[in-house]
Amino acid sequence: MANKKSSTTDIALRVATAMRQMGIDGLPRNYELVYEAYAGCNPDLVRDFIALGKYKTQAALDELGRKYLPHQHEASVLQRSAGAISSEMSNFMDLLTQERSSLTDYGRLIGEASQVIRNAAGDEGALGSSLEALQRATELRVTHTAEMAEKVAAQSAVMDGIQKEMAEFEAMKFVDPPTKLGNRRAFNKALARVYANAELPMLCGVVIAEVDAERRFSPGQIEALSDHLVTFYGNLIRQAFPSSALAVRFDGLRFGFLFHTAEESEVTRLVDLLRAAFQTVALRDPRTGRNLGHLTLSAGACMSDRADSAFDLSAACERALMEAKGAGGDQIVVYGRGDEVPAGKEWMIYRAS
Repeated sequence: MANKKSSTTDIALRVATAMRQMGIDGLPRNYELVYEAYAGCNPDLVRDFIALGKYKTQAALDELGRKYLPHQHEASVLQRSAGAISSEMSNFMDLLTQERSSLTDYGRLIGEASQVIRNAAGDEGALGSSLEALQRATELRVTHTAEMAEKVAAQSAVMDGIQKEMAEFEAMKFVDPPTKLGNRRAFNKALARVYANAELPMLCGVVIAEVDAERRFSPGQIEALSDHLVTFYGNLIRQAFPSSALAVRFDGLRFGFLFHTAEESEVTRLVDLLRAAFQTVALRDPRTGRNLGHLTLSAGACMSDRADSAFDLSAACERALMEAKGAGGDQIVVYGRGDEVPAGKEWMIYRAS
């Protein structure tokens, strides 16, 4: 754990130093954006961040944040959507007003025609003129109705687009772009939900795992293959895991899982199935197609009834993972078999709504 804390501290110092050098204001949203860029979790974000140049304006940073960290700009997205909805509703009310006016005019014409028909007992000319006027009004009414139907359909399409944009925005807040798995925010939110009722926590099993890339490759090779390893094993995990379980990527080749079961044996069985998939699907060089063999997976697990808070549960999994990797990797260690779970600060970053 000491090495991990040191690594995290190093990144934090690098981020703070970089922000001062580039003249970036110390806003929370700026810090998270720069941290994500320096951590290198999202290659696209890193590329776009570098493309901004040495001195980055707040407007450019916010535009990047809206693209890669949409949760930071939720208010602006909601305001924009609310404005669009208000505009479309106003347009729709105008259409209804026009329709009411058109119906009033049409009703007046029908009334006038009816009066002429009643009064024109033997006057064929007046009767014919009245019928022609009624026919023209009817044709105009049909045309107007068709035009209104088209306008309503167009407005419905706009409303559908707004609804789709909002759904995509909500989903992307908790998605890791390279792997399409959940992200750390999704994991934090799920852990918070476990202890939403502190007296009766949800029974589940949580696992933190890491691909044992260092057992097969040198640091230089891992760096060269980094993007490919992330997408390859992210896709493998997404395909191998049951839809009822939560699978997320933290950073690099570290992943988190939450299983909705109180049985420790079931949690270890599911992790072992994933480890078996790692041994079944061969990794290939993305440039040459050469078979690079199979990588292994180390995992640390803890059941929710062995921790008092989300922080304790996550810390227990981290300790178990360290044990697994310290023992050579390629194994799962379950925390809590006779050990005391260390007391920790309540970790409720996202509370269940």
